[in-house]
Amino acid sequence: MFILLNKPYGMMSQFTRPAGSRWQSLGDIPGIPSGVYAAGRLDADSEGLLLLTDDMETRHRLMDPQSRHPRTYLAQVEGTPDSRAIRALESGTIVLDGKCLMPASARSLATDPPLPPRPVPVRYRANIPTAWIELTLTEGRNRQVRRMTAAAGHPTLRLVRTAIGSLKLGDLSPGAWREVSRHEVISSLGERALEAAWGPRAPRARRDKR
Repeated sequence: MFILLNKPYGMMSQFTRPAGSRWQSLGDIPGIPSGVYAAGRLDADSEGLLLLTDDMETRHRLMDPQSRHPRTYLAQVEGTPDSRAIRALESGTIVLDGKCLMPASARSLATDPPLPPRPVPVRYRANIPTAWIELTLTEGRNRQVRRMTAAAGHPTLRLVRTAIGSLKLGDLSPGAWREVSRHEVISSLGERALEAAWGPRAPRARRDKR
């Protein structure tokens, strides 16, 4: 089973809520079948597309850093990034934890994307404009988008994941979900991305009919 969920702001990517946590958990979303887990991470203060599955082999493959499947984000940032900032985001020259990032795809958006308002508005500063950029990454370091935009001089104020491979957020509203087939997931992410972590799947044994 595979489920695409639009994870709302203020919700952890897990079904249990630690004692004393101020965040909600996936268990607070009604109707999600039992036995599924998040095949990836999305911080509680981030929003957007999250893939859930009960297929533990595929989940482990997708969470392996070697899978390198693309993930696309919309980031509302402080200030207006110029061409130099965009090149810095794309070039792979930004260093996090002592290692250079892999090259990414980045572009400025001319208009604000049609997203629903966030329940907790981003901070507003009259003398500092904000802008939206779209980024596509193939690695997933801890809070990578936020850290790399800050390193480029434009801290992220709001972050929304809009695609995993070619699986799209589409018109799912925050907290809404839909089931997709394994074939759709594999064809969208590519068998190559899954094989990169563990190698090709072993062929299933055939049973003779007697």
